[in-house]
Amino acid sequence: MFEHSLGNETMVATNLHRLVVLRNIVVAALGLVIILAIASLSMDLPVAPLILVLTSYALLNGYTYWHLKRYPVVSSQRFFLHVTLDVCALFGFLYLTGGATNPFVSLLLLPLVIVATTMPRRYTFVMGGITILAYTLLMFSHKPLPHAHLGHGIDFDLHVMGMWFSFMVGAGLIVVFVVRMAENLRQRDHSLALARERLLQDQSLVALGTLAAGAAHEMGTPLATMAVITKELEGYGTQVPEIADHARILRQQVDRCKTTLSRMTAKAGQQRAEDGSSQPLDDFLQQTVMQWQNMRPMAQITQEFSGSKPAPVIVADTTLMQAIINLLNNAADAADNREVKLIANWDKQHLSLKVCDQGPGLPRIDAKLGQVFYTTKENGQGLGLFLVRAVMDRIGGKLSLQNQESGGACARIELPLGQLLPHGGNTK
Repeated sequence: MFEHSLGNETMVATNLHRLVVLRNIVVAALGLVIILAIASLSMDLPVAPLILVLTSYALLNGYTYWHLKRYPVVSSQRFFLHVTLDVCALFGFLYLTGGATNPFVSLLLLPLVIVATTMPRRYTFVMGGITILAYTLLMFSHKPLPHAHLGHGIDFDLHVMGMWFSFMVGAGLIVVFVVRMAENLRQRDHSLALARERLLQDQSLVALGTLAAGAAHEMGTPLATMAVITKELEGYGTQVPEIADHARILRQQVDRCKTTLSRMTAKAGQQRAEDGSSQPLDDFLQQTVMQWQNMRPMAQITQEFSGSKPAPVIVADTTLMQAIINLLNNAADAADNREVKLIANWDKQHLSLKVCDQGPGLPRIDAKLGQVFYTTKENGQGLGLFLVRAVMDRIGGKLSLQNQESGGACARIELPLGQLLPHGGNTK
């Protein structure tokens, strides 16, 4: 996907939404505990500071909800900051109510669990350090609960030390094991998402193949008729030379259409056996440009080829040639047949190729570009980039799009040559 980070930020926003709900529960629970401690246990608690802490926490939660509605995309750093503020709020409440002797001190594990299950490992290590530091400070600095643990002496001190040690062990287990399990789940979800995307792409390709086979069958007869008529028009060349020239161009285009249809109806294995001859990479690129210029004689192209000499010998994959031609066609359409630039450089293992135009640029670049039937052209069909992406997925390449500061857009292909080398076997 072109904008994977966008989907990740949306997921973080969903987690922050859930955190807002969880905060409401925590604020309500802590408020209820204070009321019960004062009314039922007659504890002399610092009510004003506690109300200040809980009110500030509630206001923070209200501001978070308002800000989330206004700015729904949330970064990982912003989410981590909110969880850190939760630790600070809990620290303030626990400081005023007995510190490490408060039974609710285990709530400090909650922010750590949230980070461990929703965020990358580096954030979990930092949050683990913050919660352990907060717990340790509460052991030595807090306002003791009134009438609590009187007469227990050193035994209770050992109990508190045991609670601290238990917290340390729990935090360590969360950091080590929960993080690994969460990462495995995220990797599984990512793999499932990729598998679903590939399945949808394969289904779209099968549907397109069925339509293409039907179109190839139906177009054979009209193309044969056009070939006969254009040949007859060439016979009028002695009377009107321009008619003969135009008829010759039309005949060439008709012949190319017939050749393309023949390839479409051929099986993939037969196509590779017939068209998959080996040739140097620079010759393959030059041949691709020549074929495109035969299709678009009015378009202009500037070529910049550079790389190791002699160029690596590859299998002349017809689908790769068609993918490059699709990019050149898109560039020529965007530039209204003005100059198109093809830049290619390579080494023994890698090809980097850019096709740039002088058009208005892409109005938007998002993850939908390259999906079937999605296009930014007014009368486009969305098949060109979809087929390019399908070819890149098949042979292990990557396609990216970007606008140029000077105007126009560039399509970039990054392609490892391993699967295209003659000794590399088939290209899937």
